Amino acid sequence: MTNTSTNVRMIAELGVALALALILNMFKLFQMPYGGSVSLEMLPIVIMAFRWGIKSGILAGAGYGLLRLATGATAIHWVQYLLDYPVAFASLGLAGIFASWVNKSDNKVPPIVYGILVGTLARFVAHFTSGLVFFGEYAPEGQSEFMYSLIYNTTFLAPEGLITMIAVSLLALNKSSSEFFTTSTYS
Repeated sequence: MTNTSTNVRMIAELGVALALALILNMFKLFQMPYGGSVSLEMLPIVIMAFRWGIKSGILAGAGYGLLRLATGATAIHWVQYLLDYPVAFASLGLAGIFASWVNKSDNKVPPIVYGILVGTLARFVAHFTSGLVFFGEYAPEGQSEFMYSLIYNTTFLAPEGLITMIAVSLLALNKSSSEFFTTSTYS
């Protein structure tokens, strides 16, 4: 494939991934009171990272974060907007660190699990920082802002990360979709 057609293909897949992430976000398993939920919204972003590499994964995540802002996400400060949306979701693109391993491996599950773990932990850091700075006042009496943000953000990110790991791993184990993770270029 020529470089131009590869770029067009990546951009087309990016558009589909962003739309799919927005749709998947509408189907929540549960919603936290001050933001955060469990859904499959991370799935298209990490798949972009595994298919196209870290740069494309970060681009997909940042684009999704901006779309969430444009579709009514709320925040109390502009820095919190950045941390909880473009920065947090761009962090999922770090799963692309493992794109080459996923692409070359017969057993794609270990690099998928590691990649999603890295991306979810990076997303956690963004949400945790936002929670520590902007939502510490909601901590129950006697609980530190640190512990409050840690517990609050782990409550939705741990299950969402685990569900995403399972879903992407099942896709990789399915013989008919195993080539789904294979591309010829990492950006």
